[in-house]
Amino acid sequence: MAEMNVSKQYQYLIGVDGGGTGTRVRLIARQGARANGTAADTVSALSAVGTAGPSGLMHGAEAAWNSILAATKQAFFEAGLSMPALGEIAAGCGLAGINNREWAAEFVSANPGFGLLVIETDAGTTLLGAHQGKAGAIIALGTGSVGEVMMSDGSRREVGGWGFPSSDEASGAWLGLRAMNHAQHVLDGRSPADAFSAAVIAHCGGNKDAVFRWLAQANQTRYAQLAPMVIAHAGSVASAHTIMSAAGCEVGKMAMALDPSATLPIALCGGLAEPMTEFLPAELCPRIVRPHADSAAGALLLIQNRLLSIQ
Repeated sequence: MAEMNVSKQYQYLIGVDGGGTGTRVRLIARQGARANGTAADTVSALSAVGTAGPSGLMHGAEAAWNSILAATKQAFFEAGLSMPALGEIAAGCGLAGINNREWAAEFVSANPGFGLLVIETDAGTTLLGAHQGKAGAIIALGTGSVGEVMMSDGSRREVGGWGFPSSDEASGAWLGLRAMNHAQHVLDGRSPADAFSAAVIAHCGGNKDAVFRWLAQANQTRYAQLAPMVIAHAGSVASAHTIMSAAGCEVGKMAMALDPSATLPIALCGGLAEPMTEFLPAELCPRIVRPHADSAAGALLLIQNRLLSIQ
């Protein structure tokens, strides 16, 4: 974690969930803040959410901050507040890529002026949000994927999260990569065409030359944009069903690695959590719980805990 200017008092707190596809910011105003000229009675009386493009650090620190600022401005607008000076805001950020120390250092040094900044992996803030600081595990399935567990003694351990394309099993990018491979086999005549391959090829331009052009610009985010096609066709097309079933098996492996005792609750989180549920191994299903809150709420808890520790 990293922090800055801890001696100040902050009127606004934000929690940032930053991934490879999008950014979600939760805003709360501390007592005394005003919206539309009306004083807030409690912290929760003023709250809002803003969204923007990706802020995972694989896109670079500057791009991450641009997205965070855009989502923060939207959150203030939704709350009926004028955007204050950044120095009045304390920010907790859970970001994909923070476990890369070089990227994390670049991000912190590029802070555009937030008065207090605490950073954590997006897995860490997802874990905080899902179980509210209690023992349990999460498997986050979004553009990328990662699992993290907190034991009853407070110790934490991570599984996966090595990054795309070598890891991030069962993620959107992982699904999209396999969707593209299926489309390539169809274009070559190695596999029979189906509605799933037709959708992928059409998305990429409609023919082999267009697919080559798509591949030349493909990154983790673009591959993840193919994932909805896998999900949409999994119930009716065997090739898509096979990919989703393989993803479910990968989630099962992550769960076993996180908690070999099979005693802790596991929250599936992220945009792919719901569609993945029906493809999970049967023995895993009884342990799956709904997360209490999302990663952005976990990031708010992160910054609130930091403020409590310095008061």
